[in-house]
Amino acid sequence: MKIYTYQGCSTCKSAVKWLRAHNISFNEIPIRETPPSLPELTAMLAAQADQLRLLFNTSGMDYRALGLKDKLPSMSTAEALKLLSENGNLVKRPFSIDAKKDLGLVGFKEDAWAKALL
Repeated sequence: MKIYTYQGCSTCKSAVKWLRAHNISFNEIPIRETPPSLPELTAMLAAQADQLRLLFNTSGMDYRALGLKDKLPSMSTAEALKLLSENGNLVKRPFSIDAKKDLGLVGFKEDAWAKALL
């Protein structure tokens, strides 16, 4: 399992702490330096019932600076995923994916993670 995190994100820290407490192995990747790939984003989109907005860090400065609240509804899925793959600041975090288990989780909600991983 890969988990994309940002060092200064308290939610990411909580997710990593939770994974360690439950002895779940993972590979932590810095999301800003190495955003998720297009195939990973496509898989995550499917895991999120094709709700594109759920993949975006809507409270982030980059999201606001780019005016994505207004632009996202008219963007194609391909355009939006390409944007996410090029700018890790735009991706909702933590972003956890395991292709072998067909698993995709964005954000950290302990009950959802427990249901998916335990």
